[in-house]
Amino acid sequence: YVASVGVLAFLSLLCWADGGKLLVVPMDGSHWLSMRSVLVALSQKKHEIVVVAPEVNLNVKASEYYTLKTYPVTLTREELGTIMHSFANDLFERRPLLQRITALYEKVQVISDLYVSSCSSLLHRRDLMQYLQASKFDAVLTDPVIPCGQILALRLSIPSVFFLRGLPCSFDLQATQCPDPPSYVPRTFTDNSDHMTFIQRMENLLLKSSESFLCNFAHLPFEILASEVLHRPVTMKELLRHGSIWLKRMDFGFEYPMPVMPNIVFIGGINCGKRKPLSQ
Repeated sequence: YVASVGVLAFLSLLCWADGGKLLVVPMDGSHWLSMRSVLVALSQKKHEIVVVAPEVNLNVKASEYYTLKTYPVTLTREELGTIMHSFANDLFERRPLLQRITALYEKVQVISDLYVSSCSSLLHRRDLMQYLQASKFDAVLTDPVIPCGQILALRLSIPSVFFLRGLPCSFDLQATQCPDPPSYVPRTFTDNSDHMTFIQRMENLLLKSSESFLCNFAHLPFEILASEVLHRPVTMKELLRHGSIWLKRMDFGFEYPMPVMPNIVFIGGINCGKRKPLSQ
């Protein structure tokens, strides 16, 4: 509760304060592009921002708007590009549902190993961790699709703000205790609408069960790493429950109606920051 109040106060003063200290642990790729626009705006309001990222990444580069701190990883840029492109191709390729799930299962294992290795390199980088500890940040801004930022927030004992579109297997809804009935909300990859037949609802229910297995499998290495770093058993849902504020890049106008908790804020318009006028 105290952490939540602290983050609320921090965010409410963004337009008025002389400047706070924000630690950013981003997700690479397209996730970073939306987050970067927020950092630019915060920097212009005189907030001190430090971004932590692996030396080998796709999009996170040095900028005048923030201080970039990097740490070494064993992967090369070419290997990273190959893995991410292969994952994206499998994710969006049109296949029968069972084949898509099987392919996704294989790729998730590769991606999970990649990010766990990167996160472990960060958390065990003694000089960088000492710097972060001594910097006395006010909050961590992170994309929880990879929970490394949240593990770091708990390690540093500072509140966290989540910046995301959504999480696989509806972990965002589960962690915030929001309803997610499979009878009404179509699961990812089904191509179902919100008007489902009985057979489609059964398919939806079965897919939700498989999602739990897939996500638990993918998140287990992070849970092991978090338990090691925090010196206590930790699950993925426990990590996510420590999020003080959830900034979700979505809008009710394009989503299924759902009740949400007060600390979930919809900021879907942020994806349209560089809009162009409609043609006549």
